[in-house]
Amino acid sequence: MSKSIRFLIAAFAALLVAALLTAGTQPKGNEGKGRYYFRQACKECHTKGAKGGEITPLTKTQAQWRAYFVKAKHAGGAEAITKVMPDTQLLDVQTYLVNHAADSPQPETCGK
Repeated sequence: MSKSIRFLIAAFAALLVAALLTAGTQPKGNEGKGRYYFRQACKECHTKGAKGGEITPLTKTQAQWRAYFVKAKHAGGAEAITKVMPDTQLLDVQTYLVNHAADSPQPETCGK
């Protein structure tokens, strides 16, 4: 086997291993659904002047949003976040909030 073929096989194997290792590091939700669920379930209490105070994707950095979802507590830690919405929707909301956090490449508010 020639050196160039061995090199190509080794490079392909390295890329495959790298892809497999990074594939499981971040759960992937649907950003569009996350925006919808956030507006439907969260904005009622999390707007300016409302009970929960104003919360938008810009409220936290990506790391802070990830930490929030790891802790999985809502209402200042008083209740499990799963009381607000099911896990499948939470993953979508997490994806939306992290992807549009204050330090993300595409920061945004969630609109009205």
